[in-house]
Amino acid sequence: QAHLVESGGGLVQAGQSLRLVCKAPRMITSTFNSAVMGWYRQAPGKQRELVASMAGRYKASYADSVKGRFTISGDSTKKTVYLQMNSLKPEDTAVYYCNRVDQVLPWGQGTQVTVAS
Repeated sequence: QAHLVESGGGLVQAGQSLRLVCKAPRMITSTFNSAVMGWYRQAPGKQRELVASMAGRYKASYADSVKGRFTISGDSTKKTVYLQMNSLKPEDTAVYYCNRVDQVLPWGQGTQVTVAS
């Protein structure tokens, strides 16, 4: 069983929305609750970057490029992290991954997001 499973990507037009889902089936709930979880993305030819992170349910932070458009949230009962992406832009096109921000877990396969102009 994979440590992290991402889904929800797809092909959308600029201005539309997507909700990404990341499941962490092998994390125990207490670890999930205490971990700082993040969503990363990697565009072709670029390094992977952190776009949103969440420490518990109360403290989220975002990269400047997505602030005001993306929202990270989580459900500890499902050991799941979400990324709501609104007002998508072509520059948001990338493979999106989730992981702990200390990146101690093996990376999942990611989910492709493609935004057409």
